[in-house]
Parts: sequence; structure tokens; C-alpha cells
Amino acid sequence: MRDWSAFEIGYDVPALPGMALSDVQTPALVVDLDALERNLDRMRTHAAAAGMRLRAHAKSHKSADIAALQIGRGGACGICCQKVSEAEAMVRAGIGDILVTNEVRDPVKLDRLARLAERARIVVCVDDPENVGPLSRAARRHGVTVEALVEIDCGAGRCGIRPGAPAVGLAQAIAAAEGLRFAGLQAYHGPAQHIADPAERAATIAAAADVTARTVSLLWDAGLACDIVGGAGTGSFPFEARSGVYNELQCGSYVFMDADYERIRAEDGGRVGGFENALFVLTSVMSRPRPDRAVCDAGLKALAVDSGLPRVFGREGVRYDGASDEHGVLAIDGGDVAIDERIRLVPGHCDPTCNLHDWFVALRGETVETLWPVTARGKVF
Repeated sequence: MRDWSAFEIGYDVPALPGMALSDVQTPALVVDLDALERNLDRMRTHAAAAGMRLRAHAKSHKSADIAALQIGRGGACGICCQKVSEAEAMVRAGIGDILVTNEVRDPVKLDRLARLAERARIVVCVDDPENVGPLSRAARRHGVTVEALVEIDCGAGRCGIRPGAPAVGLAQAIAAAEGLRFAGLQAYHGPAQHIADPAERAATIAAAADVTARTVSLLWDAGLACDIVGGAGTGSFPFEARSGVYNELQCGSYVFMDADYERIRAEDGGRVGGFENALFVLTSVMSRPRPDRAVCDAGLKALAVDSGLPRVFGREGVRYDGASDEHGVLAIDGGDVAIDERIRLVPGHCDPTCNLHDWFVALRGETVETLWPVTARGKVF
């Protein structure tokens, strides 16, 4: 008989190593280790074939354990984080090379960012000359060097200074500032990741690569070399990889994939990169009120639906049809489910789904191999 004493004495975990999948407490965030490892290997091969560095984005999973796998098995030179507190959590866990792919303006956050550079290589994005002085003063206060990328708006319409001469002027200001080092360009086109049509996606990245290349050339003419020309994500990286402009990929969702990325097609009609589903929200059926309906225990508090509803994995005739706080409605059309049966859901958007959970339950086949904390859960400041 299963020993449930660990749960009884208050361990706040959904599973224990050695436990069968059918005993995992739901809803739970589960990782298929075999699929995860194949995804790591595929991305390492893609980057090596293109002669590029991979700086894997950790905002997808917020896990120091997975970040370490991306660097070790996955060949990444370091990771990206999106917030200072996220980077702090990763540095505390031993990650030593981090790019914060965001602007940092608040004085307290700037001070915390500079302190991190005492323990790790820290790179940050800048898109405003007014940011240079405060960043420099924070670095000088702690006697460190903070590296900075000039972020350009390469077509995404979000952060970023205009490419060309404005970007060169900002780079010159960074290069002249004490405590800072100009490290290159950030040219990431976020919306392009989710353009389903490969021809349209290719054209969008070609335009981004063109303005990036012209800016790199102007920087070179001004005597400023770019160690990093970074960008690319899971949906677009093949185009940046063959552009001849970028030298670092910043893909993140490739480790897991999600239902939204499944809709993004490669030029051959398959999945971009050949990546497979490795992340699931495991849910249990809790009610069968009608023959054509079941209710599971994974709702809005267990998975993000901003990119659409989750997909039921590996089950024909069963569809996730709607979510409320604690419930998910399953439409039954030709399939069947039983009370307390475990069902895997592919989340619509992996990044915010991970931020809803404390633990990854890592599975080898149908058995729990280990648990990983979501290290930077809630680190959004």
C-alpha cells in the first residue's frame, strides 16, 4: 500500500520521487523528461549548425534546475531573465551569466542589478540615453562593471530606441560611461514568434535583420564592435540563424512547447525546430454531470488561457471546453473519461502557466523521477 505519511505531516508537494503518475496530486505541473531532453538536444544541434551561441530564455520556466540543464546538456552560454528579481533568484542558485532582456529604470532595481554583478556576469538592455547615468552610478557604487545592450525597435513596436544613428549615439554614451561596457545590440521581434504563416514570418524577420545589420555597420564605423547581436525566439530562430546578422539566439519555449506554438508552422509544414510537447498540466476528473460533459480540477488558477484554451493530450474525442477559477469543462464527443482519471493538458501559453505553480513534477515514463521548484515563481519585479 502507498505510504502517504509525507503528505500527512505537511509536505507541501504534489508528488514524491518514485510515485506513479496516477498518484500525483492534481492539478500539477508535470514535465516529460525524455521529451525535455530531446528538445534540449535539438536546440543545441540547431545552434551549433548555425554557428551561433544560444542564450536560453528562462522566463519560460523560471526554474534554476532547467536553466542549468539548458547550459549543461543544452549548450547555452547563459540565460536570459526578464526581471531583476528573476535574475536574483537565478544567481542565488548558481547561474553565472545572465542577460536581463528588459529595461531597468527604478533606482532600487538598478542598485540590486549592480549588486548582482559582484557574483555573475550581468548584461542589461538600455533604450534611452537618460538611463545611462543612473545605471553607471549604480555600477560605480558597487565597484562593478555592468554590460549593456542597446535595444532597438526592429519592428516589434514595444521597447527599443530607433535603429541607425539614434542607436549609435546611445551606444557611444554607454561606452563612455564609467562602470558600463557596451556589449552589443538587442533586436528581438516578439510578435513575429506567433505569426503562423512561415512566409509572412520570414518577411518580418528579414525586415528586422535589415535594420539590425545597418545599425551594426554604423556602430562598426563608429569604432564600436558588437559582441552580442541578440534576438530570435522559438517561433522565428531559423530565420535569424541564417540571416548572417545575429550571433545569439534567445529561445525559451522550445524546452516545453505549448498549444499556441503548435500552431506555428515551419517552412516544411511541420513544427518549428521539431520540438515536442514536454510540459503538461496534469488534471483529475472530478465530476461527470452529463454523458457529453466532464469536469476536471484544472481551471484558471492552474493554467493560463491568454493564448487560448489548453489541448487535451493523447485523447481522442475529449476537448477542454472552458475554464473557471477551479474547474475545467471537458466536452466528451466520442471519447470517454472516468472519475479520478489523470489527464494531461497542453497549456495554451507555457510561460504564465509555470508562474502559477510551486513545483515541476518531472516524470520518466509514468514514474516521478524528481521534483524541481519553480525557483523564480512570483519574481515579477
